Amino acid sequence: MPMVVGVVAGAVVVAVLVLIGLFKLMWRVAEPNEALIISGSKHRTEGLEEGMGFRIVTGRGTLVLPGVQAVRKLSLDLNETELQVDCVTHQGIPLKVRGVVIFKVGDDFVSIANAARRFLDQQRLMSERVHNVFAGHLRSIVGGLTVEDMIRDREKLTGQTRAACGTEMEKLGLIVDSLQIHEIEDPTGYIQNLAMPHAAAVQRDARIAQAEANRLATEAEQQSYARMAEATRDSEILQAGYQAERDKAAAASQQAGPLAAAAARQEVVVQETRVAELEAHRREQQLQADVRKPADAKAYEKRTLAEAERDARISAAQAKAKETELAAAAEATRVKAAATAEAEATRTRGAASADATRATGQAEAAAAQAKGLAEAEATKAQGLAEAEAIKARAAALAENQEAVVAQQLAEKWPEIVQAGASAFGNVDNMVLLNGADGMGELFAKALTMGGTGLGLARRLLSSMDGKEAAAEGSSPSLNGAVTPPSQRVPVEREN
Repeated sequence: MPMVVGVVAGAVVVAVLVLIGLFKLMWRVAEPNEALIISGSKHRTEGLEEGMGFRIVTGRGTLVLPGVQAVRKLSLDLNETELQVDCVTHQGIPLKVRGVVIFKVGDDFVSIANAARRFLDQQRLMSERVHNVFAGHLRSIVGGLTVEDMIRDREKLTGQTRAACGTEMEKLGLIVDSLQIHEIEDPTGYIQNLAMPHAAAVQRDARIAQAEANRLATEAEQQSYARMAEATRDSEILQAGYQAERDKAAAASQQAGPLAAAAARQEVVVQETRVAELEAHRREQQLQADVRKPADAKAYEKRTLAEAERDARISAAQAKAKETELAAAAEATRVKAAATAEAEATRTRGAASADATRATGQAEAAAAQAKGLAEAEATKAQGLAEAEAIKARAAALAENQEAVVAQQLAEKWPEIVQAGASAFGNVDNMVLLNGADGMGELFAKALTMGGTGLGLARRLLSSMDGKEAAAEGSSPSLNGAVTPPSQRVPVEREN
């Protein structure tokens, strides 16, 4: 019993396997890009005439009885063919039209049936057949058009060609997905000549546009360069300003130390200057006490002694001159008396009158000569005395000029005051408004006038001394030597 069950099970399995094998052998599936053409039995397909004798299956599976039915595939893929057609236009101009046609078998059963009847065993010749159909119609359509129409409205050429081929392509079971005219060749150069005026105009416009573009570009570049230069200038100005501020700060920082040292040194110099001024003032006071006062006294002593000596010499010279004059007068009187006596004696004798006259002249001449010699000796003595006095005064002035001038002015002070008070000499009545104070002010003004005269006198004496020194610049000194102007001292004029 178990053996029987196993045999039955084995037979069932074998039968199932056989059935599966037969099913796979009989079941055919159509791919999306193909159509199954099943022939061998009478079939009716929707949309097709009855009794066609084959069945069309697309996109699904179907059972095919091996040995009874035959199955073949018709491709539904796209196909293309290149168009290279020599045509002649309505103007008689030969052209070569190049394009491409993309076509396929239609998706409906009628188109598939028509294509199956014509190309099932000759699918490789499908492109050639389509090329021949389109070439004929394209020549016919180009023959009715001009070159200008073809160039300007290429879509019209394409549409007419597709419309003319549509009926024949439908009979072949084909549909045109795309028709493109790639190129129209002109062996005669008609298209090129036709385009020359337009090309020249376009070239002209292009050159004008290019020149205008270049001009605008140049202007833009120049404006850009100007803005760049302006920006560079502004940047350099700002940098220079910042650099100047940095340099100024650095210079101030560098000069802070020297300025502080200079300020401190300046303060030290100021203090040292004050100390030096105080020391100079002290030395001046000391000099006044130690040198000037004694020098004034010594100069006054020398001047007084010189004046006394000068007066003594003048007196001696005058006395000697007087004595010489008296001696000369006595001699002249004696000679005159002798001459008179001689003249009287001669006169008495009568013959010697001329000799008496000559003797009288000689006596008078001798007397005049003696008198002249006496006067010359007196003048010489007075000159020597004045020279000695001037020399002493010059030495005194060299040592202390102010003291000598002050002393001379002091000697003349009464006369100066009298000259200042002479302004009131012609005043008959004088009214004083403030009593004793007014009198004091009046005398103060008089003294001021005298002081003004004193200053004027001092300036006059100084100017006279300068002129006298200039006049005596080359005069010989008392001892016969010439004193250089740089070594001479002012000499006051004796009143």
